[in-house]
Amino acid sequence: MRVMAFSPHPDDEISCAGTLAKYVANGDEVAIVFVTNGEVGSATMDRKQTAATRKEEARASAAVIGAKFFWMGLQDEFLYTGEKVRLQILEVIREFDPDIIICPDKENDYHPDHISTGQLVWDVRVMTTVPNIPTASPPCTKIPRIYYMDTVIGINFIPELYVDVSQYWEMKARMLACHKSQQGWMKDQYDVTHEEFVKIHTMFRGFQAGCRYAEAFRIPKFFPERLESDGLL
Repeated sequence: MRVMAFSPHPDDEISCAGTLAKYVANGDEVAIVFVTNGEVGSATMDRKQTAATRKEEARASAAVIGAKFFWMGLQDEFLYTGEKVRLQILEVIREFDPDIIICPDKENDYHPDHISTGQLVWDVRVMTTVPNIPTASPPCTKIPRIYYMDTVIGINFIPELYVDVSQYWEMKARMLACHKSQQGWMKDQYDVTHEEFVKIHTMFRGFQAGCRYAEAFRIPKFFPERLESDGLL
């Protein structure tokens, strides 16, 4: 199984980090695409320094589980669904050729960059296999299935399935800890540590699922649908 997660900003991958760690433990290949450069996510560094810092933090996070690292470097807070970026998203998917894509929920997420990321993945899903839309990499061998990951603190999100990540909380916490620049930001903005913020949410989903820690997902409806029985862990 080849699993690709789309993180709109460096640290959004944490919403599905336990599930990604579980896939890796299962012997599957995992990739994380960081779509924007996160350049506005600091009150103390300028945009260039912030983007450079967050790129290295994202790289370190992916390395915790041995995920393949893709950095698109698009402008933070100004992600739109035009032709140029659609082709960039198409190419990065083709380069990895995933069976499954995990991305933000374009219908229920609160953040415009998250919504745009989910929309872009939705837009190119079928295109990935179309030869007459050329990119540097060849067309995918199959149309990937898409799962929407939970929103930040579950806003507007009604789960359709859960993944028990109780055994992978420590891996998720290690990935989160890589995003050092965001720890002070979270405390200053919301008076909560980054780990508290994520741990409470992951435990809450665990309580709903009948386990210690869980991550929640939603399944968008498409045509055509693939009939394989294998899906999210």
